[in-house]
Amino acid sequence: QVQLVESGGGLVQPGGSLRLSCAASGFTFAWFAMSWYRQSPGKERELVARIGNTRSSRPDYSAAVKGRFTISRDNVKNAVYLQMVSLKPEDTAVYYCTNGAGDWGQGTQVTVSS
Repeated sequence: QVQLVESGGGLVQPGGSLRLSCAASGFTFAWFAMSWYRQSPGKERELVARIGNTRSSRPDYSAAVKGRFTISRDNVKNAVYLQMVSLKPEDTAVYYCTNGAGDWGQGTQVTVSS
């Protein structure tokens, strides 16, 4: 049974940082590219960052987060991370991880507000 469990969300002031984690199980993690998406109220879910399944693959980022967010993965711990710095109020959303095979976590709320 595939499980993706996100954690690390919370309330942070503008300019602050958070590190999200996604623990994966039930599939061969190293074989899959992993992605982070986010969804704000009234908006469609959007891709934030993607990391491939090979060491040579370069991560991709949306224009909105490029230069501020960093995606990484640990194939030993079966986890993918999203380091977020210089957070803005518009980054407020529920953040989800996915393995690109139709499996999603339950999401973790990130709220950026003073």
